[in-house]
Amino acid sequence: MNLLLAASGVVLLVLGWKLFWLFVGVLGFAAGLQAAQLVFGPQPFWVLWAAGLVCGIIGAILALFFQKLAIGIGGFVAGSTIALHLTLMMGYDPGALVAFIGGVVGVVALYLLFDWALIILSSVAGATFIIEALGRHSPYAPVLSAVLVAAGIIFQARLLIVSRKGDH
Repeated sequence: MNLLLAASGVVLLVLGWKLFWLFVGVLGFAAGLQAAQLVFGPQPFWVLWAAGLVCGIIGAILALFFQKLAIGIGGFVAGSTIALHLTLMMGYDPGALVAFIGGVVGVVALYLLFDWALIILSSVAGATFIIEALGRHSPYAPVLSAVLVAAGIIFQARLLIVSRKGDH
């Protein structure tokens, strides 16, 4: 599980902007896993994975065919996941309000500044997945997270700039 989480994090960190449908699909998978654990409680591993896969596939399909709706859902899931992770990393017990506020901020950011928000959100989400896979309780987790986010933003920003130069 940690290997898949880390691999998903690396893909989001490097290609989140370029592959929007994958960004939404991976976040849908993660949200499906979390929701299944919250809603159904302890379940066999395959049940949680099935819920994650269903949500991930729905997210990817929405991103391909209904981009505006997918932007809203992807922004909300990314924003709430990031808010929960940051709250936990600071040592606080997050509540539903933290997730909701983070989700709303993610939606607004993604609609207003789509390319740059997608680069930032996918970099933060990718770094979050990697840190979760490595163990967020490490004393170096905040520093490593910041380094990964910065590297993801720089790499994806270069892709965006090169892409825009090619359009002219």
